[in-house]
Amino acid sequence: MQHRIVVLGGGYTGTVAAGRLAKRLRREDASITLVNPEPDFVERVRLHQLAAGQDLTPRPFDEIFAGTGVELRLGRVTHVDVDRKTVTTTAPDGTGSDVVEYDTLVYALGSGWDVDGVPGVAEHAHDVSSRPGALRLRERLAALEPGSRVVVVGGGLAGLETMTEVAEAHPGLDVALVARGCLGDWLSEKGRAHLRTVVDRLGITVHEHASVAAVGRHSVTTAGGTVLPTDVTVWTAGFAVHPLARATALETTDRGQIVVDATMRSVSHPDVYAVGDAASATGPGGKPLRMSCASGTPTAWQAADAVAARLSGGEVPRVGIRYVQQCISLGRSDGLIQFVTADDRSKDRALSGRVAVLYKELVTRSAVWAVTHPTMGVPSRRRRVVRSAARADEPAGATAL
Repeated sequence: MQHRIVVLGGGYTGTVAAGRLAKRLRREDASITLVNPEPDFVERVRLHQLAAGQDLTPRPFDEIFAGTGVELRLGRVTHVDVDRKTVTTTAPDGTGSDVVEYDTLVYALGSGWDVDGVPGVAEHAHDVSSRPGALRLRERLAALEPGSRVVVVGGGLAGLETMTEVAEAHPGLDVALVARGCLGDWLSEKGRAHLRTVVDRLGITVHEHASVAAVGRHSVTTAGGTVLPTDVTVWTAGFAVHPLARATALETTDRGQIVVDATMRSVSHPDVYAVGDAASATGPGGKPLRMSCASGTPTAWQAADAVAARLSGGEVPRVGIRYVQQCISLGRSDGLIQFVTADDRSKDRALSGRVAVLYKELVTRSAVWAVTHPTMGVPSRRRRVVRSAARADEPAGATAL
């Protein structure tokens, strides 16, 4: 009887985990099912480009997993019963329901936009955390008259990339950014200086040290009482994990992330693994891993390798998870590569301009190539499943990768 592995979520981490498991385990011994509401893999790191009016290359899962044995099940996950080991889904259009049973679950539902309890955000703001959200914003921006005002809330990576992409693609619009702190306050001195040069060149207005208290249909009100008129508000002020895990018996943090050990295995339910934004994992220096593709993909490697090792009776390898750089696009013609320490603190070194554009494009293309070619790369012998689900809960040794 095949060991049933179900992966929830077809983002970077879920897709990588499913493909890596298919590469590690013999098809006759393990079935791998990926549950996702869309038939295509979406490059989330390019959604600000989609919102600004660019088209993204379609990447159907049927092509990605052709010949691997991974089965795609289209559906939205509505319930997970970790005691009965079942997942309930509905069709993408919300009709009907189905129940999928598993022996091992890889939870990769990720995160979406965080309204942060601010009144009016859900009703009046746009987001770039999902393809539907980016497409709605794209349509709204295209309908604006010259001189219309766009306010981007959030001074993190998503906010910086969105404001510059929109300002460059729509030069007739009046674009502004609202940030809680200084513009790029986590960057090196060189990084901050280059960011301000780009902002000035694109004519973007920046409101620093401003928290948003409310969002209206045509206004953004700061905590200090300043009212900023707007025709379109884009909310990028942080991400919130999918709420489903909190509704299960899994041990989660206050943010709703699943608490895992160093192998990405749930500390409360050993047949469940969590990867990417859904996992509360520790990185270098004992700091929690930041929600990002940079740390998410290595967690998928770790989880897949741990599952395969435990099922095949091998030693569980440990994937080194550390940060190297933050890649920031500032429109299509400019960018910033901020090099960081292993625990994500900015170094003095940074690249900017066209060199940074080429650098980020190489990193982005490499990431999507790894996702869309799951059985390529380092040769691997597919292993036979020799342990039952119960025996797979036993600890195994560890070796360094």
